[in-house]
This record gives sequence, C-alpha cells and structure tokens, in this order.
Amino acid sequence: MEEEVITHKAYARIGLLGNPSDVYYGNTISLSLSNFYATVTLTPSLHLFIQPHPLHDFIHFSSLSHLVHRLNNEGYYGGVRLLMSISKVFYNYCLRNNINLHHNNFTLSYDTNIPRQTGLSGSSAIVCAALNCFLDFYKLRDQIKVEDRPNLILAAENDLGIVAGLQDRVAQVYGGLVYMDFGKEYMEKMGHGIYRPMDLSLLPPLYLIYAENPSDSGKVHSKVRQRWLDGDEFIVSTMSEVADLAKEGKTVLEQKDYSKLAELINRNFDLRRSMFGDEALGDLNIKMVEIARKVGAASKFTGSGGAVVAFCPEGESQVKLLEDECQKAGFVLQPVQIAPSRLNEIDFKTLQ
Repeated sequence: MEEEVITHKAYARIGLLGNPSDVYYGNTISLSLSNFYATVTLTPSLHLFIQPHPLHDFIHFSSLSHLVHRLNNEGYYGGVRLLMSISKVFYNYCLRNNINLHHNNFTLSYDTNIPRQTGLSGSSAIVCAALNCFLDFYKLRDQIKVEDRPNLILAAENDLGIVAGLQDRVAQVYGGLVYMDFGKEYMEKMGHGIYRPMDLSLLPPLYLIYAENPSDSGKVHSKVRQRWLDGDEFIVSTMSEVADLAKEGKTVLEQKDYSKLAELINRNFDLRRSMFGDEALGDLNIKMVEIARKVGAASKFTGSGGAVVAFCPEGESQVKLLEDECQKAGFVLQPVQIAPSRLNEIDFKTLQ
C-alpha cells in the first residue's frame, strides 16, 4: 500500500507508409503522434479495482432516449474491457513463461483524448499504457522483451474481437518513427517482426486531418483479408506493392527526397482504394483525402479511416490553402507533433 502511484502515457499513431500490409507479412513505417494520447494510472490498493471512466464508461442516463442516443454516437464500448483484457493476457503470459508475480493489488484508471473512430489507435493506446504500468508495478521490464510487448497488446485486443495488426502496437511501444518488417519467415520463427527506429529529423512537416463524426475503422479489413487468404492474385500482388512502398520510403526518407515521398504517400492510398473499394472506405474518408489533393498535398489514411495524414511539399502557402479547404468542409486540421522514443535504458537491453 505504500508503493508509489504509476502513470504511463501511450500516444496515437500514424501509419505513414505500407499500411495495411502489416496484417499480410508486409512492411510499414509508422510514427507516434503526441497530439493525442491515453493515460493509465496504477494505484496500489487493498483490492483489485478497474475504475470506470466517468465519460467513456458512462452508465447513468437521464432517459431511455438519452441512452439510445449515447449508444448511437459512442457505441457500447469504453476502456474498462480493455484494461480487463490486458490484465488477463499479461497474467497468462507470465504464467506460461514462469515469471513470478507478487500478490499486491492495485486500482487501474484511465483517461484519453484520442478522438474515437479516427484510425489513430485509441484502443491500443489504453492497452499499451496499462501494460507499461504492469511492467513497472511488477518490475518486469528486463524480463519481457520490447519486441514481444506489441504481441501482448494485440492479444488483448484480439480477445475482444478487435480487428488489427501489429503495426500500431509497435509504434506505441517504441514511440518515435519506426520502420517495420513483418516478413513471413521471420515472423513465424521469432513471433514478431524486425523493428528499426528511425531518426525523427528525417520527417518533413506533416498534418493531420480528421472528421468530427468519423466512420467505424473496424470494418474495412474483412473482405480483403478473406480474398488474400484465398490467394486472390490481385489482392496478393497489390498488397505486396503496398509493402514495397514502405521499403522504398525508408530509403526516400533517409535521402530526404520529399517529392518522392509525396508520390509514395499518394500511391499508398490509391492502392488501398483499388483493393477495398469506395463503399468500404466511406465517402467522408475519401473526401478528406480528396480535399488535401485538391490543393496539391499528398494524403492517405492514418489507419483504416476516420483521419488522414497530409504532406504539403510546396510549404506554408500550400498549408494555408489546405487550412481553408478543411475549414470549408468542416474538418479539423492540426500540425503533427511527433512523440519521441518511449523506451528506457532497461528496455533497450532487452532488444535483439
């Protein structure tokens, strides 16, 4: 009971190139976005308690119509289920790997300012922050290697039926800018990909566009995933091309060839669109991309829809045009602020 309170943040993420090929043994480049984050606090306590959030786990309503309106706009899910799921996954992982846990209890609480359904990995941010709290509470940073941590986060989400890949979780565990190789042979041998942090100074200024009332980012993988599993030639070859964009993008960033970067960003979206189709992507999401392109900016989804990352190769004058167009359309535009590496000295010692 005298132990200190532990608090961790995990940031939203932007898939810059290669997504969604992380689910298909591909390659991606992602970055952590410090504009938005989830915070989890672990407080030692006599009994184990998962504390509902007063807004996101709302259970008190003024009327039946209030309840229905709330569900229509926010859905059924808050963060309590995420905290419970990572607790279970973490416990079972330690059990399987003969990692001893002390028997002290705790209270978990959370907060988040990541906009819902914007494809910015809000759910995994909560799970990632909670995992970091556990690592410190049980003093296990040296026993659970960094490469395995995204798998634990993904397992907690999969247990809840959330459709996702490893890319987002890697970005949130590592922080900063990360190149990821999910090649099949290595993944099957090691259980994780090859993750390479990159220098943040390689990035040009980027901008985030998102809608106040975004689409559901959890539905757009379904048909493409099955077609890929069935060996559909078009899907397999196109997804491979998407993965190659990240490989090329790594070199392009290292050379600071930003005109080529703009081409790759646009190509990434065009390939996604050809696979998923406009109906799956959603009119609102496509409109955000097209507004950016209208002023000559490169743009693509940050994830699976709900938000767009944009790059203005012509500089401030182009940014002003983008601001004006977003304002007319009712979209929010923000400069991307990059969160640096989240790893400490103990974490680095576990890296292969």
